[in-house]
Amino acid sequence: MRIKVKKPKLTQSHSSNSSTPKLTFFMCGLIGRESFHTFPYLIHSLHVDFCPLNGILRRPTLNLPGFSQPTAVDLDRAFHVSVLFSELLTGFARLVVIVRDFLIWGWVRKMRRRATEFRRPVRRRFSCWIWALLFLFSVAAFVLFAVHHNHRDEDRVEQPVLEINSRNDRLTHENRNFTEQILNARSYARQLAEQMTLAKAYVIIAKEHNNLHLAWELSSRIRSCQLLLSKAAMRDEPISLEEAEPIIKSLSSLIFKAQEAHYDIATTIMTMKSHIQALEERANTATIQGTVFGQLAAESIPKNLECINIKLTADWLQNKSLQLLADESKNSPRLVDNNLYHFCIFSDNPLAVSVVVNSTVSNAEHPKQLVFHVVTNGVKYGAMQAWFLTNDFKGATIEVQNIEEFAWLSASYSPAIKQLLDSDSRKYYFESSEDNPKFHNPKYISLLNHLRFYVPEIYPQLEKVIFLDDDVVVQKDLIPLFSLDLHGNVNGAVETCLEAFHRYYKYLNFSNPLISTKFDPQACGWAFGMNVFDLIAWRRQNVTSRYHFWMEQNKDRSIWALGTLPPGLLAFYGLTEPLDRRWHVLGLGYDLNIDNRLIETAAVVHYNGNMKPWLKVSIGRYRALWEQYVNRGHRYLQDCVTS
Repeated sequence: MRIKVKKPKLTQSHSSNSSTPKLTFFMCGLIGRESFHTFPYLIHSLHVDFCPLNGILRRPTLNLPGFSQPTAVDLDRAFHVSVLFSELLTGFARLVVIVRDFLIWGWVRKMRRRATEFRRPVRRRFSCWIWALLFLFSVAAFVLFAVHHNHRDEDRVEQPVLEINSRNDRLTHENRNFTEQILNARSYARQLAEQMTLAKAYVIIAKEHNNLHLAWELSSRIRSCQLLLSKAAMRDEPISLEEAEPIIKSLSSLIFKAQEAHYDIATTIMTMKSHIQALEERANTATIQGTVFGQLAAESIPKNLECINIKLTADWLQNKSLQLLADESKNSPRLVDNNLYHFCIFSDNPLAVSVVVNSTVSNAEHPKQLVFHVVTNGVKYGAMQAWFLTNDFKGATIEVQNIEEFAWLSASYSPAIKQLLDSDSRKYYFESSEDNPKFHNPKYISLLNHLRFYVPEIYPQLEKVIFLDDDVVVQKDLIPLFSLDLHGNVNGAVETCLEAFHRYYKYLNFSNPLISTKFDPQACGWAFGMNVFDLIAWRRQNVTSRYHFWMEQNKDRSIWALGTLPPGLLAFYGLTEPLDRRWHVLGLGYDLNIDNRLIETAAVVHYNGNMKPWLKVSIGRYRALWEQYVNRGHRYLQDCVTS
C-alpha cells in the first residue's frame, strides 16, 4: 500500500500598497507526519513589502531614545541577507523532506514482505550517507552565504561609505564659524594655528642660535598666517583650500628647514620650558601687584565721591538753617518709639548710606514707619547731615550722630580704642610690610566698624533694631524681620557654611587652648551686613562684655588676624538664630558667578569684598542694582560726576 502525502495549500495575503513589513506564518499541518511538507512553504510564506523607490525595505519608524534611524544602505543589506537566509532554509527543508520520503519508502517496502520469506539480514548504511550528505550541503550553503554576503558588502556598502566620507571632508570646511573652525581638528584654520604655534617656537630658537634669516622668514609667514586668520574671523566664510595651502606649504618647508638645522624636539621642549617658567614668574608677580592695587583701590575714595563730600560739607558750614534743623530733629520722639521700625548704619560714606536708606524705603510698604540711625565720624558728619536734611526719603526719619560725641566710648572702656592708640598696633596696621596687604587695612581697626558691638549702649531705649552695612542694597520689605521669633537668641543672621571655608576653624586659631576648649571648629559661620539684634536679650546675655573679653585675649593677634567677624563669632557663639538664606545674599563684591535667580529673590544683596559698587573696579553685572538707587538728579552729584 503506497501512502500519498498531500501538500497543504498555503494562502498568502499580500498587498502591494502595504506600508509596513508583514510576517505571515501558517501554523497548519505542523503536527504529525505531514509537518515536513509544510516547512518549505512556511519559509516562503514569510514575505516583505517593498517600497517602489530603489527597492528599499520599508520599516516602521521607531522613535526610541538612544537609537538612530536605519539608513537605506542598512535596510538594503538586511533585505539581501534575509532573502539569502530564507533560500538556505528552504533548500535545507526540501532536503529533509526528500530524506524523509526515502525513509518512508523503505519502511513501506519492508512492511510489504511476506512474513514467511526468509532473507539474509543485510546491514544498512543509509543513515551514514544521509548525514554525510547533510553535512556537505550545510558546508556548501555556508560558503555560498559568506561569498554572497561579502559581495553585497563590497557592492552596496563600500561605495556609500566612500561617498559619505568624501561628503564629510567637504563639510569640514563649510558652514562653521571661526571658533568652530579652530576647535575642529580637520579644519584649515586649526592646521594654520598649530603650524603658527610651532613656528613661533622655532623663531625663538633660531634667534637664540643667531639664525636671523630663518627667524625673519618664519616671522613673515607667521604674520601672513595671522592676517589670514583675522580675515576669517571677521567674515562669515571659512578658510578655503586655495587660501590655506600656500601658507601651510611655506610654513611646513620652513619648519623642516629648522629641524634640519638641528632644532629638534628636545631643544624645543627645553626652550619652551624655560619660557614657561619665566612666564609663570611674571604671572605670579602680576597677581601680587593686582592684589596690592586692588587693595589700594578699595581703601581709596574716588574723586567724584570726595567732590560730593566737600560740597556737602561747605553747605553745612555755610547754611546755619541746616544746623538748626539738625538740632531740632535730635529731640524727635520717633527716635525712641519702639512701635516703629529702627535701622542702624555706621559709615563715613554719605552716598553709600543714601543708597541703603533709599533702597530700604523704596521697597517698604510703610516707609513713614521707618527710622534710620546713622553714625559717622567728625570729618564726614557735616556732609552726612547736609545730604539727609536736603533730600526726602518718603517720610522716613533719619538721625545722624557723630562718634566723637560718645563720651563713654574711651580707651578705658573699649579695647578697640586701646589697640588703636597702642604703638605696636598702629605700626602693624598702618605701616607697609611684605605680608598680605589685606592684614594692614586701617578700616579693620576703624571705630565705626566696631560700633556694631555697642548698639545697646548707643540706643539704650530701643528693644530691637536691624543692623545694615553701607555696602548693601535692600530689594524687599524688611519689616517682617521685626516680628521674627529669635527663640531667645540675640542675633538673627544668615549662615554662610554652605562652603567649607566659612567654618569657625577658618577664622580662629584653634591651636590656642583657650579657643579649642570652648568652641567647635566645625561650627557654622555667619555674616555681618544684615542682622536682627534683640537688644533686650543682648543686655541680658551681656554680649558686649564677651566682646571685650575676647578683644583683650587677642591683643597680640594670636587668635585672629583682623576684622570684626572673628570677635563677633566668639561673642555671639550660641546666641545666633539662623535666618533663611534669601534674606541676605553675599559675594557681590568678589564673586563673578552668583546665580541671577538667587539675586532676584534676595531681600538684601551685599557687596562684601574689594569691588564696591561705587568704585571703577566693581563687577559690571551687579553695578546696576546699586546705581538704580543713586539720586542722579542731585546737583552736586551731577557736577562732580561730569567734572
